[in-house]
Amino acid sequence: MAEITFDDFLKVDIRVGEVVRAEAYPEARKPAIKLWIDFGGEIGERKSSAQITAHYQPEQLVGKQVMAVVNFPPRQIGTFMSEVLVLGLPDPSGEIVLIGPDGPIANGGRMH
Repeated sequence: MAEITFDDFLKVDIRVGEVVRAEAYPEARKPAIKLWIDFGGEIGERKSSAQITAHYQPEQLVGKQVMAVVNFPPRQIGTFMSEVLVLGLPDPSGEIVLIGPDGPIANGGRMH
């Protein structure tokens, strides 16, 4: 794995946001959920498509805080424009589990 500098790390803008809306995305090539995430006043609401259907149903995601990279360029995922990359880790079977804070954090808080 290539090393990066601390300045490289600082270029990645990772923020906490609250899922305010979530919908199944059956048209996606792989099963996914469409997310609308509130990152607070500076960034506002952004959309993401996440392949997290093994562990989550859309209705249980609303109100959940998640971590996401907010400074990647938007990416077209089928008919949906994904504006942020929601972060997660694979469980033993390779299915994604979302990363979020242990306690309430103000939406838009930046990871340091």
